[in-house]
Amino acid sequence: MVYSRLGYGNSDACELPRSLNFMHPEGLEVLPEIIVQCKINKCILVGHSDGASIALIYAGENSTESLLGIVTEAPHVFCEQLTIRSINKVGELFRSGNLRELLKKHHGSNIDCAFKGWLEVWLHPDFAEWNIESCLPKIMVPQLVIQGNDDEYGTSAQVEAIVRQSGSIVETRFLDNCGHSPHRDQETQTLEFMTQFVRNLLDR
Repeated sequence: MVYSRLGYGNSDACELPRSLNFMHPEGLEVLPEIIVQCKINKCILVGHSDGASIALIYAGENSTESLLGIVTEAPHVFCEQLTIRSINKVGELFRSGNLRELLKKHHGSNIDCAFKGWLEVWLHPDFAEWNIESCLPKIMVPQLVIQGNDDEYGTSAQVEAIVRQSGSIVETRFLDNCGHSPHRDQETQTLEFMTQFVRNLLDR
C-alpha cells in the first residue's frame, strides 16, 4: 500500500506552517491509524527522506508484532548544514525555474502546500536542532538503509548514526551515481536490494 501524506499528492491540503516536530505525529498517530484502518496485520515499512524518518520514529515507538522490518531511503535522523544549503538552492529553483511545473504532476493542486510546508520547516532556524536519534535504540526489527553517495541532502553520517545506535541489525547499501532518490537514480539496484531484504524477512 502506498499513501500520500496530508498536504501531498492527491491527499487533502494541510494547514501551514507545519510544526517543527511534524514527523512525530505522522509516525506516532497518523501512520498507526492508517495501519489500523486498512486492517494491516503484518507490514514492512518503506520510506524515503522525511518518510524514512517517519518510519524510524514509528519503529522506535511501536514494538508490535505486526512490524516485520523497515526499508529507508536517504533517511534523516538529524539536520545537517548540507541539507539546509541544498534546500535553499532548490527553493530558488522553485521560485525562478521550472521546478514548480515538474513537481505539479506529482502533487497537483497541493504543489504549493507540499513544497512550502517542507521548505519552511527545514529552513526554520530552530530546525537545526531537530534530532530523532533517541528513537534508534528502541528499534528492534531488521532494517535496510539505502543511501546515494551523491545525495545532495544528506551524508553517510546519517546512515552511520542509524547503524551505530539502532537496537537491531542494519543492512546498508551505498550506491554510486545516485543522489537523494535511489528509487529514481538507481531504480534497478534499489528494487533488487528491497526485494532481497523482503524475501529474507518473509523466509525467517
